[in-house]
Amino acid sequence: MKLKRAVITAAGKLQRNLPLQTLIDRDGVQKSALRIVLEEALSAGIQDIAVVVQPGDQAAYAQAAGEHARRVQFVEQTEPRGYGHAVYGARDFVGAEPFLHLVGDHLWLSTLPGKTCAQQLVEVAESEDCAVSAVQATREALLPNFGAIGGRRVQGSPRLHVIDHVLEKPTPTEAEQVLNVPGLRAGFYLCFFGMHVFTPALMQLLSSTFEIGTEAAPAPSNLAPALLGLAQRERYLAYEIQGQRHDIGVKYGLFAAQFALALAGQDRAEVLTQVTELLTARGS
Repeated sequence: MKLKRAVITAAGKLQRNLPLQTLIDRDGVQKSALRIVLEEALSAGIQDIAVVVQPGDQAAYAQAAGEHARRVQFVEQTEPRGYGHAVYGARDFVGAEPFLHLVGDHLWLSTLPGKTCAQQLVEVAESEDCAVSAVQATREALLPNFGAIGGRRVQGSPRLHVIDHVLEKPTPTEAEQVLNVPGLRAGFYLCFFGMHVFTPALMQLLSSTFEIGTEAAPAPSNLAPALLGLAQRERYLAYEIQGQRHDIGVKYGLFAAQFALALAGQDRAEVLTQVTELLTARGS
């Protein structure tokens, strides 16, 4: 398996403006969130990228992409039929090739020196020659924010798991029943990290879902049923990334992502000084 293409979804009603927000990256450079996500994909050797957007958003996104706009093809999601449908919209772009998928409302910070989170994931997928989703051990209280998996560890590979179950934003009761993973601390589950490598089989599964959907019986909107189908159809792994994800769509998410970027970058000392001065002033 060799990955050349990536799909970024950014057409969600509550998501569409998030990639256009401006942050300061680890090098102290002002960039849009979209540009940071594009650079994450490009760091893994990706050559061409499709960004799924709402109609009319292309111009703003092209501007936000900056120097990377020439590498981007925009795909419109003309109907608001959810996450799975947004991914399916890029079917002509990916064709019969495997692809990297990133969500447009997350930013990632690797804790593995010299490798981004996307690089880690792509290397594993190409080595294992199968679909791989990045995951992170996540507290039970955060289950309403993420999809989660259940499975079993791959012998000799402590960060790799064979996926048996997939649930979208499960309740703690649902997670306890089917999403246990041996070796995780009590109260923690493996939740999606916002980046995946998918084989062509995913688009085939989505096709069987959306091509038969009608207005009277609309197709399911989330991606989880197709991911469960993928796990039942072929080898599908989860990989615990060495890094952190930051969902910029949640309350204070953009602030938390900016703070994390600052602490991991060249302006760390300056930022900590400003925070200390702010806290001192508030306490006086």
